[in-house]
Amino acid sequence: MSKNLIEIKNLKKEFKNNNTVIKVLKNVSLNIESGKLIALIGPSGSGKSTFLHLIALLDKPTHGKLKVFGNLTKDIDEDKKNKLIRDNISIIFQNNNLLADFTALENVAIPLIIRNQNYKASINKASKILDQVNLHHRLNHLPSDLSGGEQQRVAIARSIASETKIILADEPTGNLDYETSREVFSYFLKLKEKNKTILIATHNRELARKADYTLSLVNGVIKRVNV
Repeated sequence: MSKNLIEIKNLKKEFKNNNTVIKVLKNVSLNIESGKLIALIGPSGSGKSTFLHLIALLDKPTHGKLKVFGNLTKDIDEDKKNKLIRDNISIIFQNNNLLADFTALENVAIPLIIRNQNYKASINKASKILDQVNLHHRLNHLPSDLSGGEQQRVAIARSIASETKIILADEPTGNLDYETSREVFSYFLKLKEKNKTILIATHNRELARKADYTLSLVNGVIKRVNV
């Protein structure tokens, strides 16, 4: 079996806007291995979110090949795609995407419950993981009662609970102060130790330097760089 969880060849992504074609990604070819922490940098509007959405199977390429876990994405039917996402891929957005009417504890337990895991066991597991990210005192708080850093830790806890092999983070520290950003990033380093593959889109070059390597996205082209 290939050690590459994600294989990309000659990938293109274009959007049509009236009579204009916007070329966001141009002939991208790369492989992403298991157990790596990778930073994706590039200016705002360069297509970092689009790239993450393609890997997360939330969008489809215009041209080229994208394989996730050996599955050519263009051949995946809707049921199989949903199962792949549910079981193997977590995405953490800058705005967290927490469910506003559910507590921190419930937000972390939900991915387990929708897989038909035992409710009580799911709640217990969520509680233990929130304790690991120093939120044991915030279990029953709604997202609106949490700070930005606390909300982001809940989102990370949800990814830990899900035990997915791929974690995609879209500007996860963009709205956080310096110290909170460092704290949040430390949790990604811990996830890497569990052999997770983590791809983080970020503008923070200091944090990018702590990754195994960095990908730069400029003018639709992705290159591996040193920062």
